[in-house]
Amino acid sequence: MSTKIKFEIEFPIHASPQMLYQYFGTPSGLSEWFADNVNSRGELYTFIWDGSEEQAKVLQERPGEKIKFKWLEDGEDKIYFEFKIQVDEITKDVSLIVTDFAEEDEVEEAKMFWTNQIDELKHTIGA
Repeated sequence: MSTKIKFEIEFPIHASPQMLYQYFGTPSGLSEWFADNVNSRGELYTFIWDGSEEQAKVLQERPGEKIKFKWLEDGEDKIYFEFKIQVDEITKDVSLIVTDFAEEDEVEEAKMFWTNQIDELKHTIGA
């Protein structure tokens, strides 16, 4: 079995942390840019794309700051994806940091995926 590599990408976003958090910390927010539809039952989120479903479990959540998910089909606990808001103490600039894992030969593709997704998010919130 090949090992997945962890990577992080930082996206500057012109939005308040509180507003930004609603877009990845809630099912309704996620369904506006990340998937066609998102439902949740407690810490279990169901993401729906073109009729196919994937489930993820919330591993950790700090409202207004970060949320960490794990796809149920990823057997390994160390594999997750996370959205984290970072605010520069001096400039107050807000960044969204996405952490994810991908096969070594798929990291660039995965980064492109997230770049496209976050562009969609920025478009959605007008940032």
